[in-house]
Amino acid sequence: MNPFGVTAPRFFGNGRTAAIRAASVAVIALAGVAGIFWTGGREELLLWLLIGFIASFAFSQGAVIWVYLAEVFPTAVRARGQSLGSATHWIMNAFVSWAFPIVAASSRAAPFAFFACMMVLQLAVVLAVYPETKGVALEEMEGELTDPAS
Repeated sequence: MNPFGVTAPRFFGNGRTAAIRAASVAVIALAGVAGIFWTGGREELLLWLLIGFIASFAFSQGAVIWVYLAEVFPTAVRARGQSLGSATHWIMNAFVSWAFPIVAASSRAAPFAFFACMMVLQLAVVLAVYPETKGVALEEMEGELTDPAS
């Protein structure tokens, strides 16, 4: 709960709609950060855009991966699948953390523009490919993912 009495899920809506809206705010915030670095204008908005990105990402794509990893793998391989997914996630985080200062040294705007584009791509993939898991039993999800015709 924030000082205004509004929780993020109620502010953005519920379920998948909330995640899509929060991700959209995150993309706009990142694009705004890139724009500030490219133009050098409106620097007073930089901190607020970064805070907006962090908050929106935390309620959308940042949290979804962990829930999805727990739901998407068949029961027989769920533990190994989650381990592989988690390891891949952290290895890529390490790579991004290593590459960010190198890229930002040549262009402060480029990494933020890249991140915004990648969030748009991820959002498109999620909407087009990933099934809704809310209210679906794990066994049902396993059936849907192994036999898409059902």
